[in-house]
Amino acid sequence: MANKQLEAEQTEDKNITVPVSEKFMLSIREASEYFSIGTKKMRRLAEDNIGRFAVCSGNRYLIIRAKFEKFIEESSAV
Repeated sequence: MANKQLEAEQTEDKNITVPVSEKFMLSIREASEYFSIGTKKMRRLAEDNIGRFAVCSGNRYLIIRAKFEKFIEESSAV
């Protein structure tokens, strides 16, 4: 019985979720929800700004949150 509880606690620890506001990199979907920008627009921004605030991992784009925040502050329109 105690062994089953220990296994349950271990599996719960593996599924730790980090709040989006604390993540270093965001997926296109997470970034679009966090910044209230559509997913298509976010993907286009990521494709056009690889190395500035976006990185490509295979066919997946990731947004560096802090750099994107700075990009938004500096631009007048997105």
